[in-house]
Amino acid sequence: MAIRTFKPTSAGRRGLQASDFADITTDTPEKKLLAPASKTGGRNNQGRITSRFRGGGHKRRYRVIDFKRSKIGVPAQVAEIEYDPNRTARLALLHYADGVKAYILAPDGLAKGDSVLSSSKADIRPGNSLPLSAMPTGTAIHNIEMRLGKGGQLVRSAGVSATLMAKDGKYALVKLPSGEVRKILSQCRATVGQVSNGDHKNTKLGKAGRARWLGRRPHNRGVTMNPVDHPMGGGEGRTSGGRHPCSPWGQLAKGLKTRKNKRTDSMIVKNRKAR
Repeated sequence: MAIRTFKPTSAGRRGLQASDFADITTDTPEKKLLAPASKTGGRNNQGRITSRFRGGGHKRRYRVIDFKRSKIGVPAQVAEIEYDPNRTARLALLHYADGVKAYILAPDGLAKGDSVLSSSKADIRPGNSLPLSAMPTGTAIHNIEMRLGKGGQLVRSAGVSATLMAKDGKYALVKLPSGEVRKILSQCRATVGQVSNGDHKNTKLGKAGRARWLGRRPHNRGVTMNPVDHPMGGGEGRTSGGRHPCSPWGQLAKGLKTRKNKRTDSMIVKNRKAR
């Protein structure tokens, strides 16, 4: 895929940089793998806003994705490469030899007509799913399980990949895209390759309206607000805030450690912020 630029026929077109969608092979999703997707508008079950600056956006339908790759030993052929409005990566529609159809995250380099397999004896090729114990060190991987049988939870965004660093007993050391090195059970599964649509980071919306199509409302800075609305608001004329950056409720925004999961601290070998 590549990034497409446009002639500046309008202000919105002048800065627009979008995907050319050359890797997409069909516009019609598999009907049996669709599910309703309701919007929250950033509100919880009490109707209160818990995530600001969200709302609106185009109506979507969810694509049911097989993150578990549970069809062990059954070969599948890639029937289509599809766009997914719910995520940055592309999807690959698989037709298994036993007639079952499923979506998976499409790795970079996977094309229509290719074959993939989920097995501990599968080749180290993009799209194949294996336990970490069956992969050689140095392999680029994505869609990594954190708990055995739960399905892939790590490394699922467009263009990212993790690296299998080493194997130590029943654990494997995996370097994540953030730089964090983490211990994961060797029996957990992962998919070989880098996630597709790597040029996603180079796209530019071009105008505010495209952000609204994605469900993103205007983001107001704290310093533009009044003191009643934000700790950094107010002041005669424009000010830079007058204190350390924080949330509307006083939570420091830079440098404050908010991780509160001591149960899994021992699984982190190297912190993502370590130099």
